[in-house]
Amino acid sequence: MQTVDVLVVGAGLAGLHTARLLARRGLDVMVADRRRSLSAGIRTTGIFVRRTLDDFDLPDELLGPGIRDVLLYPPSRRSPVRLTSDRDEYRVADMAAVYEHARRAAESAGARVLLGVRYDGMSAGLVRFVGAEPVTARFVVGADGARSRVARDLGLDVNRRLLVGAEIVHPIAPGTTAPAFHCVLDPRVAPGYLGWVIDDGWHAHVGVAGYPGAMRTGIRHLLDAFAQDAPGRSAPTGPVERRGGPIPVGGVLRRLACPAGLLVGDAAGAVSPLTAGGLDPCLRMSELAAAVAADYLRTGDARVLSRYDGRALRARFRGRLLLRRVFAGIRSPAAAEAAVTALRGRAGRTLAARILFGDGSFPDVGPRLAGPVRSA
Repeated sequence: MQTVDVLVVGAGLAGLHTARLLARRGLDVMVADRRRSLSAGIRTTGIFVRRTLDDFDLPDELLGPGIRDVLLYPPSRRSPVRLTSDRDEYRVADMAAVYEHARRAAESAGARVLLGVRYDGMSAGLVRFVGAEPVTARFVVGADGARSRVARDLGLDVNRRLLVGAEIVHPIAPGTTAPAFHCVLDPRVAPGYLGWVIDDGWHAHVGVAGYPGAMRTGIRHLLDAFAQDAPGRSAPTGPVERRGGPIPVGGVLRRLACPAGLLVGDAAGAVSPLTAGGLDPCLRMSELAAAVAADYLRTGDARVLSRYDGRALRARFRGRLLLRRVFAGIRSPAAAEAAVTALRGRAGRTLAARILFGDGSFPDVGPRLAGPVRSA
């Protein structure tokens, strides 16, 4: 039976980034994921915001062209509000290639990545799998998504407020579109969120997301209906891929760590509750998680884990959580039309630009959270 310092369950961006950072600190790290290929089961559009691109080293060749224009459409699709930045605000990544790059980086740091291995529970440090022998782990990192089983097994908090999203991805003819992010506020197809169209220069992403209880005809039907006349969509030039999955929007969970392990990524609720963006927060929180886990394993002092406490971070989410409730309350086309009309004014455009182009979509994991543990 193998024994490791850290077992990371889930080989998404959060899990692989955490594994790499822990392995670089000299820990024996293993990553296990039930997928046989990291290109399977992708659940994100792959939109990286400027703040992430500035702060993290992402391979330029895996990213599409910079996007500076966002168009906000009412349900009628008429007279969208156009917001234009003076710098590139978004780039869409080839996520299969990004995951593979992150896997190679983790392995180069010394982590072992096992695919086709499904987590099947744990007790007293013994972790069971379907498809592999059990492993004894000093510490377990749950990076297994919004409905994390690891969170339940560790006795940590679990996500309760979820959107469900789905999108169509297909190749397009290069050079046929101007880079833009088209967002449609229409509760008939995306109750509580948006429909969107964006491309990476090679592939178009057409998607919808919303509260599943309000999607009476089902998300697949709503996506197909939206895609028929989605603004900004280019015709497919090849096979169509479908993606989808849950999106936590309740903010960072309060209880994220215990002496047996901690949570990262969607499992931790590390998603902006307003914009539902998760790539930037998963990287930022993974850096703190790796630092805390390494210090805890080095010292054995459980007080170190208090540095990875969601309660402190949630205090910075009050405004975003309030706006999430307002957004969720837009349930009629008339209300959505009125909301977009309000954004046409100077104050509305300023607010929209601050949300879409600002640096605060997800709060910094600053020194107050990552600082040293005080003596009792």
